[in-house]
Amino acid sequence: MAEFVKDVMTPGVVAVRPDASLVEAAQLMRAQNIGDVVVADGQDVVGVLTDRDITVRAVADGADPLTVSAGTVCTPDPLVVAPDDPVSAAVTLMREHAVRRLPVVENGLPVGIVTLGDLAEAQDPASALADISRAEPDTRSGA
Repeated sequence: MAEFVKDVMTPGVVAVRPDASLVEAAQLMRAQNIGDVVVADGQDVVGVLTDRDITVRAVADGADPLTVSAGTVCTPDPLVVAPDDPVSAAVTLMREHAVRRLPVVENGLPVGIVTLGDLAEAQDPASALADISRAEPDTRSGA
């Protein structure tokens, strides 16, 4: 069983600047086939932006995704973990704060992300959540 965050995290970070438009962020998510990006000001992680944030915090309110910035819609000051933190610490943070993803930061720099799915795969590879996490997203129009 994986012991450290570095053993289960998804390495590499897809990031946008706080002043990037929601359209830019959404296009990046689509191109990378992901549902979230780190919002970084230089090398500092200042937030996490999910596809749900864009939908619920902006589009549902009638905001113009071309003019609204990632920094105004993201979840600011996200909880973070380090690569050498125990997996149990990531699980505890997610449980206590009801979050599904944590940026992984080393020496102040984002180096990856650990998700609920990553942890499910590491803890119980036969679980339904692990199976869903490994599946390719359905990218059909209207899906």
